Amino acid sequence: MALLDRHVSFVQALRDAGLQVSLAEGLDAVAALRTVGLADRETLRAAYAAAVVKRQSQRITFDELFDLWFPRMLGDGVAAASFVDDRGRLDSPAQLDDVRDRIARAMETELDARDGGADGDGDGDPHGSGSGQDGLRDLAVEAVARFGRMPGRAPGQQGWSGHNTMRRVNGHDLVRRIVEAMTAQGRPAHEARASAEAVLARFDAYVKEDVMRRLAAERPPADLARTTVRPTIDKLDFAAARTEDLDEMRRALAPLARQLAVRLTKEQHSRRRGQLDFRRTVRASMATGGVPVVTHHRPRRPHRTELVVLCDVSGSVAKFAQFTLMLVFALREQFTGVRAFTFVDDVTEVTDVFRPGADPVEVLADLAARSAHAARFGRTNYGAAFGHFLERHPDALGPRSTLLVLGDARSNYADLNEQALATMVDVAKRAFWLNPEHPRHWGSGDSAAFTYGEVLPMTECRNLGQLGEFVHDLV
Repeated sequence: MALLDRHVSFVQALRDAGLQVSLAEGLDAVAALRTVGLADRETLRAAYAAAVVKRQSQRITFDELFDLWFPRMLGDGVAAASFVDDRGRLDSPAQLDDVRDRIARAMETELDARDGGADGDGDGDPHGSGSGQDGLRDLAVEAVARFGRMPGRAPGQQGWSGHNTMRRVNGHDLVRRIVEAMTAQGRPAHEARASAEAVLARFDAYVKEDVMRRLAAERPPADLARTTVRPTIDKLDFAAARTEDLDEMRRALAPLARQLAVRLTKEQHSRRRGQLDFRRTVRASMATGGVPVVTHHRPRRPHRTELVVLCDVSGSVAKFAQFTLMLVFALREQFTGVRAFTFVDDVTEVTDVFRPGADPVEVLADLAARSAHAARFGRTNYGAAFGHFLERHPDALGPRSTLLVLGDARSNYADLNEQALATMVDVAKRAFWLNPEHPRHWGSGDSAAFTYGEVLPMTECRNLGQLGEFVHDLV
């Protein structure tokens, strides 16, 4: 692949992963490459990042894609010695013992360097430049070459496995050896174990990085990126979010609400001119002999609606429901009023949880605690929840209300009670349903997405980006 083709493909992969890279920024990156050259890979990485990365949260995705499109080397590298022994074996017990001894020594060297302050704690350059890190990285490349090869089902097809590599290296035994050495020098056991496990985790990361590099050399990087690279936080599915991802999503929620509020204010300001005020226009035309040089318009009245949110808080969709409620309440000034109800197989109102200025973490904790009141038998039952909502809160919906239902429409094969939902839709002015599942899963198993979709419009909403766009259109 020519360098220009590689650049174009890399920029497209960044866009697919959620980074907004304009044509001008792509050209800026090309100009930067001409200036810094291709001799130093980390300088090349920094030049690219300076041109196309806008937020620090995007840097992880950028680095993963950069390593696929601009690998550190190909294969074992031109300077690598042969890994085959005198008998032509690649993975002999003697080779395994030798590699493990060298890895243990490299880990001890890095720990000594860190304790001496020469290498820091790894918080500076994430790609490593110290001798200890380079030694560990080179050993990770060698370990993958020796122990990570997985024969393919057909000639010429092979894979690489970081799990197999780490299993052969036996990191737990390496940690034990290092802890024994450090405790013999007078270090506390818990401190020695924490340090050794941290270095082992770094070696594991190098192994995974080298496995991806080798896979990218044998497959199209774009195909590999679609299955291995995690998207940016606004493109990440709620269902696939890990604990640290949820923390980052919470931090991204407030800026997203502010951006939406600013965007809505600008759009409303641009549309503030209403219908032509004929009387004022004719009166003003008297000064110009009856020619209406200046037209006057009636001010447009802001149209705000009451929002009623009814959300499923069962385990499978609880995270999606909580983030949606948080964003809606962050924009509550855009509505005349907001009321929120949660359900599993019973309904409870949680409007009072969203206090102005409340800590989002406390609000999410209160929501999780209150979700226990929304479950009578613990199994999701949409039909029962809709019936209870109509019985207990008949005044919640009116001709000025917008109904928003949040859930995956999986009702455990219970009675769907479509008539209750149709009654709610008829009473409300507008009604929408947000489903956090991919549309290809709708209708599978106990999903009643197509049945409920015939009653009110159902929209896919699986990440913060889709959620922000829907809330914007809703307002």
